[in-house]
Amino acid sequence: MTRVASYNIRKSVGRDYRRDPARVLSVLKAMDPDIVALQEVDRRFGRRASSIPRAMLAEETDLEIVDLAHRPDSIGWHGNAILLRRGTEVEGIHTLALQGLEPRGAVVVDLENLRVVGVHLALLRRARQAQVAQIAAFLGRLPHKPTLIMGDFNEWSRQSRNLSALDAQFNLHTPGHSFPSVKPLVGLDKIALSRDLTFKGSGVHSCEAARQASDHMPIWAEISAVC
Repeated sequence: MTRVASYNIRKSVGRDYRRDPARVLSVLKAMDPDIVALQEVDRRFGRRASSIPRAMLAEETDLEIVDLAHRPDSIGWHGNAILLRRGTEVEGIHTLALQGLEPRGAVVVDLENLRVVGVHLALLRRARQAQVAQIAAFLGRLPHKPTLIMGDFNEWSRQSRNLSALDAQFNLHTPGHSFPSVKPLVGLDKIALSRDLTFKGSGVHSCEAARQASDHMPIWAEISAVC
């Protein structure tokens, strides 16, 4: 069983408009995941520095940063970062620039028995459709491996019609309403599993610290291989 989580941390800026990475890390520690996909982890302008200091993450959690960044002060690619429980071996990484007017990207991390994809999709419907198709096509060109996609899909439709390019390869799941954190009304944050993986449980991590730390609530799932 593997416990995974996804969290749009809004550059560590909470509902009180204070940047407080310690608050974000306290939420992650409470969730105790093996794998985390973070969105909006880096600041948008300038050196695109991480909103979470590397040293603080190492001191406060049992998580390590996958080396995806193309900038020295960043820990992500287009704001997407992957954290793994300390000691987890990485076999390969890919970064994928996604098409659209907004600068967006996806990150792909290969572990021994699992491929992890972190995404933050576009606000515009047509761009989102194209990005999902691009990701599915990219993954289809890689050697097969059980695959997990998670992140902020920015999909407001309850039927997720704009994400249909995933249907052939993945089961898409919305753990619950995760946005906005003050009163969650929609499940923008989602998880997709290839057919050789299954959900054992999932949910939105709901606590006061999470409600304050970002405008999104974090989601989690427990997954395992299909027997």
